[in-house]
Amino acid sequence: MPSIIEQIAAEFAVSGATVSRALNDRPGVSAVLRERILLRARELNYSPTLTARSLATSQTYNLGFFIREKQELGTRPDPFYSEILSSIEQYSAKTDYHVSFATLSQAVLEAPSEFRFVRERRIDGMVLAGPDIPTDFILAMRQTDLPLVLVDNELAFTQINCVNSDDLTGGYLAARHLITQGHRNIGILMGPSSWVSNARRMRGYQQALTEADLPFQCVQVERTTIDSGAAAFAQLMREFPNVTAICAVNDAMAIGAIRAARQANRRVPDDLAVIGFDDIEWAALNDPPLTTIAVAKNQMGREAAHRLITLLQEPASHPVEIIVSVKLIERRSA
Repeated sequence: MPSIIEQIAAEFAVSGATVSRALNDRPGVSAVLRERILLRARELNYSPTLTARSLATSQTYNLGFFIREKQELGTRPDPFYSEILSSIEQYSAKTDYHVSFATLSQAVLEAPSEFRFVRERRIDGMVLAGPDIPTDFILAMRQTDLPLVLVDNELAFTQINCVNSDDLTGGYLAARHLITQGHRNIGILMGPSSWVSNARRMRGYQQALTEADLPFQCVQVERTTIDSGAAAFAQLMREFPNVTAICAVNDAMAIGAIRAARQANRRVPDDLAVIGFDDIEWAALNDPPLTTIAVAKNQMGREAAHRLITLLQEPASHPVEIIVSVKLIERRSA
């Protein structure tokens, strides 16, 4: 008996490799064919990682909001997503829906069939928040019939509903702000380039620096925390000791860089200007208060909740990406 992949390949007169690429968000498949393959796979109850099953049709009136569990012991939840969750809860409170929150452990990410919220049909739809949720887990969730919205993420080739901030413009505004202050040696503190928001912010920094004919001096690390910001600052100073200003890809890294600069007897902003990104609550409380790019996190939450509830009411809606605007917030660090 042919496998489901072989069956779909025969139906559409394509190779099994083409079907596999469509089911795993790989390039080399047209958008129209990809959607036809994904639709047929859902009809056949296929998922690359979930056991085929028929889900119950009764509504729970619960929405799920999920972020990835932090691997480091003692790491606090990211306040960026806390604000988005709060906004989703406020929006949903005006409807018949409630919001359930949970973190995604590494074990669940590696075995999506064990994700109890889906296996036990505890939710009617879900928001997956953060760029660090693996593609294969997202695709596994997409292959269920539960409506799904990504926040601060997207898939490279597969159309999916998502809500993102205008990270490209934000990166440009941040670097441009430092350039207009006269800085010519600007360092960039980056997180993983595989994260959508990081990659877009980096392109914005690059655009502003290229327009000003300035060098791109960047240090990239695998985490975007206060500690990683401090470590990245130390590396930046070793590699580019003439840097007079820093664009950090988020506020946590910017705060870490400021703390490390203070320990190195570099005064902010007199000796070193620092600008962050996101405008989390800690930014205004920092010493000195952090100049940053503000992301409308409340709006991102509202948009995600609205889109998810719309999908519950109109399941055939075409996937869309919603881009939320950003703005420069000038304080005293840059």
